[in-house]
Amino acid sequence: MKAIQLYYPPEWAHCYGCGYLNPMGLHLKTYWDGERQESRTAFTPSPHHTAIPGFVYGGLLASLVDCHSTATAAAAKAQAEGLDLETHPLRFVTASLKVDYLKPTPLGPELVLVGRAREVKGKKVVVETELYAADVLTVRGEAVLVQITEGFASKTPAAE
Repeated sequence: MKAIQLYYPPEWAHCYGCGYLNPMGLHLKTYWDGERQESRTAFTPSPHHTAIPGFVYGGLLASLVDCHSTATAAAAKAQAEGLDLETHPLRFVTASLKVDYLKPTPLGPELVLVGRAREVKGKKVVVETELYAADVLTVRGEAVLVQITEGFASKTPAAE
């Protein structure tokens, strides 16, 4: 099974969290289970991802929820419209991100993120993501994602 992010064309693959072309990035890989209609990502934080000794920095946790949600939106939209990501790559950006830190997230165990699309409507997808550390729910997020189209990268200020 191929990670959703690996379907992104090169111009959409520079994200710090999930871009395969970002040499300093986290290189998240999200996998879609079409039968269960949910996505999964696993990530093991490094010692430099520390907030307080023994616990993961909250900004990293928000980034994981963000990038996992964008990939989940692409897979959910593809499934809803019967598209193959290989021939019809989809990419979403975040319009809104809400993160609830339910418990401190320990540094050490692998983190597992599970995402589900709550709404797929036009170019908008709403994704709910749960983050687990050692099978304990520590973070819950909700993201509103908007589909971008070809040529999006050429419209950025850096390209002008």
